[in-house]
Amino acid sequence: MMKKSGQSQFLPAFLLLAGLAALGWSLEHYAGAAISPYLLRGLRWAALLAFCGYAFFRRSLTTWIAVGILAGAEIGYEWPHFAASLQVLSAIFLRLIRTIVAPLIFSTLVVGIAGHSNLKQVGRMGIKALLYFELVTTIALFIGLAAINLSKAGVGITPPANAAAPAQVQKQTASDVILHVFPENIAKSVAENQILQVVVFSIIFAIALALVEEKKRRPVLGFMEGFSETMFKFTNIVMLFAPLAVCGAIAYTVSTMGFGVLVNLLKLVATLYAALVVFVLGVFLPVALIARLPLRRFVKAIAEPASIAFATASSEAALPRAMESMEAFGVPRQIVAFVLPTGYSFNLDGSTLYLSLAAIFVAQAAGIHLTFGEQLILVFTLMLTSKGIAGVPRAMLVVLMATADSFHLPAWPVFIILGVDQLMDMARTSINVVGNCLATAVIARWEGEFDTNVPSPAIVEP
Repeated sequence: MMKKSGQSQFLPAFLLLAGLAALGWSLEHYAGAAISPYLLRGLRWAALLAFCGYAFFRRSLTTWIAVGILAGAEIGYEWPHFAASLQVLSAIFLRLIRTIVAPLIFSTLVVGIAGHSNLKQVGRMGIKALLYFELVTTIALFIGLAAINLSKAGVGITPPANAAAPAQVQKQTASDVILHVFPENIAKSVAENQILQVVVFSIIFAIALALVEEKKRRPVLGFMEGFSETMFKFTNIVMLFAPLAVCGAIAYTVSTMGFGVLVNLLKLVATLYAALVVFVLGVFLPVALIARLPLRRFVKAIAEPASIAFATASSEAALPRAMESMEAFGVPRQIVAFVLPTGYSFNLDGSTLYLSLAAIFVAQAAGIHLTFGEQLILVFTLMLTSKGIAGVPRAMLVVLMATADSFHLPAWPVFIILGVDQLMDMARTSINVVGNCLATAVIARWEGEFDTNVPSPAIVEP
């Protein structure tokens, strides 16, 4: 068995120290006359410095992002005029994210579709897997949409003073909406961040590449695989800037909007976690029961890959252990090898649910009313554009920012989300991994091949 990641200690340490800092802010606000402000300030800085020391020894990007959250809140509270200028840090980060969008989506979709052109050979299993993926992710989308419309987590946020007024988008006919999906000039689509047009071009290009004979297809696919890997590395480099960006975003938010906006953010995080619980109990559990999977064995099998995904906020980090665990659970190797990697491109349950929440939160925060039809178009666009890029921590911010741009939604609510995205990323990533593990077992049962191998003694019920 793998050793538990040291990052598994991150959440308790963060919550403890964040609680100490919050206690200091609250006491100074409500009982400042009774308690020395120097004592309260010292309490907050002691908590912050202790967490910095913890992050220094942990050497984890996740932990440093948490430091950025606390440091940004403290800077925004102590020095609001200086903190207002720190928005440039998050603006730089989001500009770099925008440069990633088109090449990353293009390369991953081409590799994901053309690279699995052997679906014809796999036949029934490929069709069943894709049908299952799309059904479950669509349900996740609707659960996320229902949750954010019920909680209205973004309603009531006061925009910053320099925020532009909500754009008055001209009403479009059905034919206008359909026509807008198809690109007339791919360079223009990329330059204008018309992300759905990039997706349509990428899908058609990938299908065309899959139809080319193997000898000519292989060099192009090899180049696209290399290009995709390069873009993932590029994304990883940009993500190293995330702690500073988070610090700047939170500092700016607190200095311009006060601590009241943090209530909306906590409400957004709570909405996501509640929606994921509903999704697990309302979708994963019935699916496992219908497929007649041994629940205790399955929970034991997924516990470690799910905890790795939660601690690292990376689906890719959990993939090797997930493949080992599902094979030990009783899923044949050929099914694991096909379904899990394909699911990483097409079965992003947690990410899809998060994107529907976050996108509507952005619209609510900006005071933009979207009809149910407009919300559906928005979230289905997000579902399409999210295919293939769940492996990188915080990659969903790439999709959210690009789609917000193409639907004329303002960027400042995304700055706010950036501050708590880490807490949401951990949860949605673990659900992505659990969903793909479940998919392998379901497809194996559907094919009549589940438990044909002897399961590992490590996960057999006592």
